[in-house]
Amino acid sequence: MRHYLTPRIRVVLVVAVLLAALLAVLSSLTGLNIGEVVVQGVLTPIRTGVSELKDQAEQIYSYMFNYEALQAENIALKEQIAQMEDNARVADSVSRENDRLRALLDLQNAHEDYKVVDAYIIAWGSNDWTNTLTINRGANLGIEEGMCAITANGEVVGLVTEVGSNYAVIKTVLDSSLGISATIASSGYNGMVQGNYTGGNEDLLRMNYLPSAAVIRNNDMVVTSGSTTYPRDLILGYVVDAGFADTGIAKYALLRPAADIDTLEQVFILTDYNAG
Repeated sequence: MRHYLTPRIRVVLVVAVLLAALLAVLSSLTGLNIGEVVVQGVLTPIRTGVSELKDQAEQIYSYMFNYEALQAENIALKEQIAQMEDNARVADSVSRENDRLRALLDLQNAHEDYKVVDAYIIAWGSNDWTNTLTINRGANLGIEEGMCAITANGEVVGLVTEVGSNYAVIKTVLDSSLGISATIASSGYNGMVQGNYTGGNEDLLRMNYLPSAAVIRNNDMVVTSGSTTYPRDLILGYVVDAGFADTGIAKYALLRPAADIDTLEQVFILTDYNAG
């Protein structure tokens, strides 16, 4: 008999006895029979695994649902921000226009003979020699070639050189071909102002034919002398530098334009005024 009880069989028997004893103890403690204990032992890990899978599935579903909700909320917030930014731009534009109209009212109160047509700039054009802008008003509102364009503060923008039924082209003061009779307001020295297309100072104006003895100071205001095209005392610019012309018998002055041409949104065309 001992011949058949090999070590492996002995181990199996010992494990079987221990397992039977364990099942008996569990049956006694739980009140279940041994078969039920076996079934419970097998099902419990499975149930635990299923429960964990269920929890993970619920977490994944919750994450996906929350992600979609957050994505929708993010889109809605972006739309709200875009709308707020658009409203702010509109408000800023309206505020700037109101400021211009108030300034224009002050100008017209000081010059009751001024009749103007307001216009918005719709295009710009420039090269080494010319500088123009196009406005959204034309002959249908009484605009004609040779009329002066100004800002609400009485600063010279330029001269109307082309007119269509609903548009007009303005040659700005930066254009080198446009000459305007001008006076240094503080001293009364007269000269001719035109765009400065040389010396790398294309954003400045140049006032030529000043007397060689003229005393010229920085920040001196230069205004129009008055003509049938430009009323007297419109602001052209401010002196930033001066020197002698090549001939040596006259001076010139460089001016910063009073009107910031590059940032203009709206101009006013002088359709009529008292030239006397």
